[in-house]
Amino acid sequence: MNNDIFVAVLAFSGTLIGTFGGIITSSKLTAYRLEQLEKKVDVHNNFAQRVPLIEKDIKVINHRLTDLEENR
Repeated sequence: MNNDIFVAVLAFSGTLIGTFGGIITSSKLTAYRLEQLEKKVDVHNNFAQRVPLIEKDIKVINHRLTDLEENR
């Protein structure tokens, strides 16, 4: 009977170690994936900040082209 209890406790401890190991691995993977997504969002935000500047430059270029075409 003592062997049965020992085997049950050993199996239970193995299950606990495996479960917590899986949880820790999963949380590390999730944290890594979130970090990668945050980097992509940062790149996107930088692009979103630059678009109005590009639009302003295009407006100036179009205005200059219009002026040049009128002076021909």
